[in-house]
Amino acid sequence: MQMTVRIPDEDEKKVARIGKKMGLKRSDIFRLAIKQFIDENLKSDDRVPFKKVSHLLGIGESGISDLGQHHRDYLIRKVRKVG
Repeated sequence: MQMTVRIPDEDEKKVARIGKKMGLKRSDIFRLAIKQFIDENLKSDDRVPFKKVSHLLGIGESGISDLGQHHRDYLIRKVRKVG
């Protein structure tokens, strides 16, 4: 199947540079990009919200040692202060 893709001039120049550097045609680069997009978006795990944010879990720290056990109490206190 043949397809026409419109991209900004600046992106086309970047694709051309990458293609020259890697010895690939622009069409090869677009095929690779589309394949990667499809592969990433058809994973069954991606339909589970947890999987979409799992890479973010554990990267922050609240400084509250028992937040996991008493999160509801902290949330209620926070809401009462604001409201």
